[in-house]
Amino acid sequence: MNKTTIVIFAAVSLLIGLGAACSTSSNTATSANQAKVTANSDNTSSANAPTASKADEDAPAAVKAAFPGAQSFTKQHKDIPAAAIADIEKDSGAKVPDTDHHSYLAFSTEGGARKQVGAATQLKVNDKDLVVVYENKEGSPVIKEVRGEGVPTAFLSQFAGKGHDSEFKVGKDLKANGVDDATAKAIAQAVQIDALTMQNLYGAAHSH
Repeated sequence: MNKTTIVIFAAVSLLIGLGAACSTSSNTATSANQAKVTANSDNTSSANAPTASKADEDAPAAVKAAFPGAQSFTKQHKDIPAAAIADIEKDSGAKVPDTDHHSYLAFSTEGGARKQVGAATQLKVNDKDLVVVYENKEGSPVIKEVRGEGVPTAFLSQFAGKGHDSEFKVGKDLKANGVDDATAKAIAQAVQIDALTMQNLYGAAHSH
């Protein structure tokens, strides 16, 4: 092999090497761009994916059913102060079942303004699931209605209009109306405790 042949061979080898390098660089850049597009696509999909409202997730179906005109709900957790517990137990003659009280505030957005349209609590009494719906009257939570599967409306309708100052004695202030005596008394007591608790936590200060 003469000198000229060696030079040409070297030049060809160099060009092949550069071509391979360029090809590798191009492939790397293409892979990087594809990865970037995929990542951007994933981010876009995640960003556009619908997310459930936390407020709506916190509202049970039974509570939502009590406020057909509400668009959103907020769940409230409040610890009942020790002094308030003592007062509630004195007024009701029964023990407060839990110091952590849960309630659901219902809001309407009609006319572009967010407005509270009521509040509700859930009670479990003798295997009966109840929803106590409240409205505000002169700064105090007053029962608008009590709902419960398997409990006669004739009994539950008697709670409407009652508040923390009301009496809840079955046989005197309330009639059993198709509910066995033990269950009627248990429900009345649970609703009274809840009404007293709502006043202590959310009602305006007042004197008798």
